Amino acid sequence: MFGLGFQEVLLILVIIFLLFGVKRLPEIGKGLGETMREIRNIRSERKAGKEKEEEKDKGRDKGKEQENKKGNFILEIKKEVEEIPGLKEAREIKEAADKVKGITKFFK
Repeated sequence: MFGLGFQEVLLILVIIFLLFGVKRLPEIGKGLGETMREIRNIRSERKAGKEKEEEKDKGRDKGKEQENKKGNFILEIKKEVEEIPGLKEAREIKEAADKVKGITKFFK
């Protein structure tokens, strides 16, 4: 279990018991169980979605299939990158710095 021995696991359980108390432990266990169930559901949905995509792709030409996968992958990555906090501001700062660099080169 993650390279932890019996004593380490027991110590962690005792600390959790002391921090949260007897009344909160069943609530915490229930929450963890629901979280694990949701994670399993998400995994199974993704797996089913991938299987459907694979079935659709079997009918297509292999070259088109690879091209579509690469294109979709790139689009997904671009969408995720756009969601990074502060990225827009960083791009604006970089563009402003490039403009300043261009102006200073002109005066040299």
